[in-house]
Amino acid sequence: METDNTTLLIQFVLSGLVHLPQWKIPLFLLFLVIYLITIVGNLGLIILIWNDPHLHIPMYLFLGCLAFVDTWLSSTVTPKMLQDIFSKSKLISFSECMIQFFSFVVSATTECFLLAAMAYDRYVAICKPLLYPVIMTNRLCVSLLTLSFLGGFIHALIHEGFLFRLIFCRSHIINHFYCDVMPLLKISCNDPSINYLMLFIFSGSIQVFTITTILVSYTLVLFSILKKKSLKSIKKAFSTCGAHLLSVSLYYGPLLFMYVRPASPQVNDEDMMDSVFYTIIIPVLNPIIYSLRNEQVKKSLAKCLRRNT
Repeated sequence: METDNTTLLIQFVLSGLVHLPQWKIPLFLLFLVIYLITIVGNLGLIILIWNDPHLHIPMYLFLGCLAFVDTWLSSTVTPKMLQDIFSKSKLISFSECMIQFFSFVVSATTECFLLAAMAYDRYVAICKPLLYPVIMTNRLCVSLLTLSFLGGFIHALIHEGFLFRLIFCRSHIINHFYCDVMPLLKISCNDPSINYLMLFIFSGSIQVFTITTILVSYTLVLFSILKKKSLKSIKKAFSTCGAHLLSVSLYYGPLLFMYVRPASPQVNDEDMMDSVFYTIIIPVLNPIIYSLRNEQVKKSLAKCLRRNT
């Protein structure tokens, strides 16, 4: 009982991303600029969608929620990482670590479901345009969004619950720049096999389900596009779907590499680079990708800028 209680008092040390002093200032400034652009870009996209009635359709409702989740994901990881770059102790309490991990899993999992929902939305819009208003009703959109967030919450709750069964006494040093499940499992004293199994089952199932949904949706979209004889329709469809496919491929690559491959005995620099990519880089790329490749968003932004000048 005493051993279980001591786990609640543990303070971990995040080893961080920067070990060479000469890199601290450049990387701090780089990640700070990226984070500020992430916040401004994603919140700006949300405000733009909120204020323009022409964007009050399912496609942009999903896009606005994706921008919100990207902001949430980046804010879960980046501020603490920026603080630790110049911190000597790099301490994080057990409770703070668990909260950060929970927030990270909810946002990352929700993003997977949102990307799948967006792919289905594009499939209906392009393959069944006449039935689109009938199929993609407000009720269905709200249901898909609710299920996405609920799925993220339940997934995080499962892994959080299994983490609480572990005792951390081997080392207090987490070889990462935030509290992630793999580095935590590697410093536990008791057998984490059940945690690895749950991670493989649930994370693997979610990624397989969402990736399959995306691939099937866009395969059908591709066949539908190829049947069109209008060059304008083909270009518009490819422009709309191309942004989504680019975002999906950038997001899922590191996730598959990190969580579905066999576990290695230690977290290496490649793992941390993958984590940097989908926790810091992807959230800043999404609003850029979708805004630059979406004519309606560009028109709405131009209209908004003209109105405010």
